Amino acid sequence: MIRILLVEPMTLLRGALAATLSLEDDLTVAAALGCLDEAPAMARAVSPDVAVVNVGLLAGDGLRLFGRLGVEQPGCAMLVLAGPDDPALLNRALDVHVRGVVGTQAAPCELVRGIRRLARGERVIDAGLAVAVVAAPRSPLSERELDVLSVAASGAPSAEVAARLHLAAGTVRNYMSVILHKTGARNRLEAVRLAEDAGWLR
Repeated sequence: MIRILLVEPMTLLRGALAATLSLEDDLTVAAALGCLDEAPAMARAVSPDVAVVNVGLLAGDGLRLFGRLGVEQPGCAMLVLAGPDDPALLNRALDVHVRGVVGTQAAPCELVRGIRRLARGERVIDAGLAVAVVAAPRSPLSERELDVLSVAASGAPSAEVAARLHLAAGTVRNYMSVILHKTGARNRLEAVRLAEDAGWLR
């Protein structure tokens, strides 16, 4: 029996997916959650073979939680459900422990087939989504520049950004100048908007 941890924020969809997967004789949904916060603890409790996670949950702090789940459960294959408009988040997912990607437009039988293949140790990558990922613009910003912009996105003034990142205020100003140059933004707010739209921010 393949044990599945399902993490999907939309209650109706989560219920439909759980019901569909449970119809298969060799699949069982060991747990179904609406957010990633509880996933590491739940995975320790139910020992899933495959984790099915909506890629939208990887925004913000979600990628860290997702990565933690993969590290703590090395025997659990990670599969993300993603749409064609999610290439940036999908890029971030592929940088960690994902072994499978299935499109949200896929038929239920394709998801079932993907879960079985992952449980056998194979990789599953939706061809259409792979093309979208390759075509998506990569972030021109370094990890530290993304750190600075992520904190600045909260509206914090430069002095607070510096304090939270343990940097000098002048260093933060230098980083912001480089960020504006690399993104072509006219000001900090525009840089934040561009980065958020592209899915670069953590």
